[in-house]
Amino acid sequence: MENRNYKGYLYLIPAVVFLGIFLVYPLFDVFIYSFEEGYNFASQTHRGIGFYNYGYVLRDPYFLQALRNTLILVIITVPLSTILALMLSVALSSIPVLKDLFQTIFFLPYVTNTLAVGLVFMIMFRKTPYSDGLMNLLLGVFGMSPVDFIDGPYAAKMFVLCFYTIWIVLPFKILILTSALAGVDEHLYSAARIDGTSKARIFFRITLPMISPMIFYLVITGFIGAFKAYSDAVAIFGINLNSAGMNTIVGYVYDMLYGDSGGYPSYASAAAVLLFIIVLTITVINLLVSRKHVHYS
Repeated sequence: MENRNYKGYLYLIPAVVFLGIFLVYPLFDVFIYSFEEGYNFASQTHRGIGFYNYGYVLRDPYFLQALRNTLILVIITVPLSTILALMLSVALSSIPVLKDLFQTIFFLPYVTNTLAVGLVFMIMFRKTPYSDGLMNLLLGVFGMSPVDFIDGPYAAKMFVLCFYTIWIVLPFKILILTSALAGVDEHLYSAARIDGTSKARIFFRITLPMISPMIFYLVITGFIGAFKAYSDAVAIFGINLNSAGMNTIVGYVYDMLYGDSGGYPSYASAAAVLLFIIVLTITVINLLVSRKHVHYS
């Protein structure tokens, strides 16, 4: 028995070393950078240790704008995409004959390049001197005035970004929830139907509790993914997200490192640590809530 445990630890060593080098060490390194004031990347020197970097980032209007955009994106897209995925998954499960075909169709956007999908969205929503775009043509059918979704008002641009994000994440959530629904014991449904239970009561009393672990998983990963959003905004609004007013926290970190105003790893590290704290807080809250509402069979 001891020999088996010894071999098990040996098998774990490569994974532990890999995680230590590429995950744990960078995390501690970023944490240290965030406290080094006036860090010079070329000379590897700094003028002091303190909280100046955090104060600068929290007062920077570009960071506050990125924080607002990210929070709005998270609050809107995570619940909506999860609810839509659940509704579509239930609908797919009710038509077993064509379920595989529809699953393939719904999953196609997920395997398509993100920037390619973003380019299609930009063409659909952009208003040019020669064309109002496909979406404005649809709005015109209902007698509504054209809207510049890409270069126009903030609400219109945020609508496009949220719409695009939901479109991108929806296929994966549908696949996960469809698989979870297929794993629900049919005997539970049969017993409920024999007792004359309504479909709504079956859904809320049997289906939801049985797939609640998967819903919780999608909510957690959805929050983490939405907080890390960056390529979504770039795909639609281009690389100059600050001028478009559509930057995200990850985009702010990137700009501080490599953008036109880049070369400030200390500010980027402080922003990255703040993002880590926000995501960790949201995750802990979700874990606490899940204790009462997630049922593991």
